[in-house]
Amino acid sequence: MIAAASTVVVIALVLWWILSSEAWPAVQKQFFNPTNFREVWPDVVGGFWLDIRMFLVAEVLILGIALLLAMIRALRGPAFFPLRALVIVFIDLIRGVPIILLILLLGFGIPALQLKGVPTSPLFWGVATLVISYSAYTAEVYRAGIESVHESQRMAARSLGLTQMKALRYVLVPQAIRNVIPALLNGFVSLQKDVALVFILGVREGVREAQIYTAKTFNYTGYIAATVLFLLVSVPVARFTDWYTERDRKRKQAVGSG
Repeated sequence: MIAAASTVVVIALVLWWILSSEAWPAVQKQFFNPTNFREVWPDVVGGFWLDIRMFLVAEVLILGIALLLAMIRALRGPAFFPLRALVIVFIDLIRGVPIILLILLLGFGIPALQLKGVPTSPLFWGVATLVISYSAYTAEVYRAGIESVHESQRMAARSLGLTQMKALRYVLVPQAIRNVIPALLNGFVSLQKDVALVFILGVREGVREAQIYTAKTFNYTGYIAATVLFLLVSVPVARFTDWYTERDRKRKQAVGSG
């Protein structure tokens, strides 16, 4: 009760502080105008569905590609060194470039080459860039999970005659995925927001629709509409991630104490 009361008091004070500003009426008209909100809402919602579709396609591809990269990097022996080296170079390069810069480089650079058989669609390269960037980060999450599995598991699998790939596939990876699900869910939340970055390529998703409306009306309420939509998706996913992470922590504590 004390926490709830103090929260209400703090929120009330913040609202009073903002609403008492002399500039609030002008800000309200430019950012929180109900009339503009109703006008822009259908277009922003239509664009937001494209965000959702891009997110779903990218997430499926990221999980598969990142797992393959992590498995290659987990292979041992000199015979697999060239493959491991290629994966390490790829991950280091991609993680070292800001995602927005990568979107600009691939989204504008590759179509400008006009290579035969290579797509030139901004939507394609926007999603492809997200997949490339997040695959590098997610591969490291998978790798951490694989390395968290005790070495005896790998040795036991090898003693049974399993090849390295089969040991990874049937013994190490299933255990690793269970260990890193909370981290994968956090990446899930981040990707859901970062899909909006493809608007810089001209793709008419939710943020782009808000930008177009602002350019026509010089009113920023469209950005608030887009913000509401992203929050409606990201907040429940974030809360689910926290719940699952806490449940996983308690489960591991119970197993450890048992």
